[in-house]
Amino acid sequence: MKSTGMRRIALALVLVVGLAGCGGAKNSTQTTPTVATTTSAGTATLRVYLIRDGKVGPAGRAVAATRAIATAAIDELLKGPSSDEAGIGLTTSIPAGTTLQGLSIADRVATVDLSPEPATDAARAQVVYTLTQFPTVASVRFGTGGTAVGRSDFEAETPRILVESPLPFDTVTSPVRLAGTSDTFEANFTAELVAADGTVLDKHFVTATSGSGTRGTYATTLTGPTGATGSATVKVWEPSAENGRPLGTVEIPVQLG
Repeated sequence: MKSTGMRRIALALVLVVGLAGCGGAKNSTQTTPTVATTTSAGTATLRVYLIRDGKVGPAGRAVAATRAIATAAIDELLKGPSSDEAGIGLTTSIPAGTTLQGLSIADRVATVDLSPEPATDAARAQVVYTLTQFPTVASVRFGTGGTAVGRSDFEAETPRILVESPLPFDTVTSPVRLAGTSDTFEANFTAELVAADGTVLDKHFVTATSGSGTRGTYATTLTGPTGATGSATVKVWEPSAENGRPLGTVEIPVQLG
């Protein structure tokens, strides 16, 4: 689904997501500000977290404005990837036919009842990441008797470089804001803005707030030619400390305009 709501924002609510760590995980998983928007047409834009190369990756969804925004997010997640998203390799680990039986939030813990209950860490990570984009949720409990878990419990399902902005198929203007979390060697990685013909419009060396075993946040901008339009790709990767070979490459298709 192409996200164009950012060009028609009537009201922007910056949802600063709290640290979603829980349990004794080695790495702390920080999160970046999540922007939810309500447009003049009465729709809200949110994220669902799908799977790319075995790791979570966000995609945008436009839903009817509602106070039950967390429920709306899970409903969208259960639909799986759109045809456009599937075309760039996004999948889901949540079985088709899974339904939401109930969702409640208290003391920043979301208790979610899914049928069937997610059986894999990848599927659970999708639910946890989707719900913890909201500031009222720091961790998630699956079923009333489960243990609350947060993002840091799913570091193995999180890519080296998690790009949370821009989202796939976003329409963006230059400079393009790039933000998310990462855990790379010495907190460093490379980011590029690449035109459809392969021309590198901008390239940055990015340093996150932490790395080398501790996930940190990052934010930077990539600048294209003034007034540039058309398809482009935001590309990030970690250069191998051994030979410079790209590791954990993520490509996000966007539309300049």
